[in-house]
Amino acid sequence: MINAAIGSLVMSAFSMGALANKSHVTGRAAQLFRIIARQMTGMVTATKPVMTLISAKSAADAINDRFLDPGLDAKDWLRRWEVECREIYACRQDIIDAVQISDGATIADVGSGTGLFVEPFSKAVGKKGKVYALDISAQFVAHIGKRAKSEGLANVEAILSKEDSTELDKNSVDVAFVCDVYHHFEYHEAMLKSIRDALRPGGYLVVVDFERIPGKSRPWVLGHVRAGKSQFTSEIVEAGFSAPEEVVIPSFRESYFLRFQKR
Repeated sequence: MINAAIGSLVMSAFSMGALANKSHVTGRAAQLFRIIARQMTGMVTATKPVMTLISAKSAADAINDRFLDPGLDAKDWLRRWEVECREIYACRQDIIDAVQISDGATIADVGSGTGLFVEPFSKAVGKKGKVYALDISAQFVAHIGKRAKSEGLANVEAILSKEDSTELDKNSVDVAFVCDVYHHFEYHEAMLKSIRDALRPGGYLVVVDFERIPGKSRPWVLGHVRAGKSQFTSEIVEAGFSAPEEVVIPSFRESYFLRFQKR
């Protein structure tokens, strides 16, 4: 309890910029503070050595800190994310159709955020199916839980995951859906292992992310997304997945859709 409280205070300091300010701590020192705080609060696996976690980091520094802020207001993100100017929102039906969810299936929405895909996934899997809506933000998880209850989605379960673990049982899902989230994986090797372990034999991993093409992509994408499609594909294949099928979604302008199968 004490460790968790201290960790929360440290994370709050980061979110306010007190510890992340370059005049105070930078680089590996900032990573060290951040990871120790997350271990204290259980956001990353506490049994792993801190230096191992630092060396395993693969996303931009502090990319998830705002989502781990205890003061996060899910409604603010709902207004930012569930709008027509966001590509995955505008193309959501095309994405849902491309996932090809079967009646009775179990799907994990990894990094569910405000729960944009929860309701359509719930309808697609039917009463005999299951939707696990995962997020590292306790506030998003609480929001999804309320949303599912208010919409009568009895087959939806909101789960607080970790930055290096889905917290799902082994062989428990048929599809893992990672939409506009893979570039947020700060520990992609650990997360891919956790996703692969959770998938049943022959299960699928669907990744929707930004095309990152220097000279073509928006400056925001180049600064926010750490690597392009080929790099992400290599990482996923190396983690035990087959070479992907790329599904062309005509309405996409700056995103791609890849389907990998567990080997």
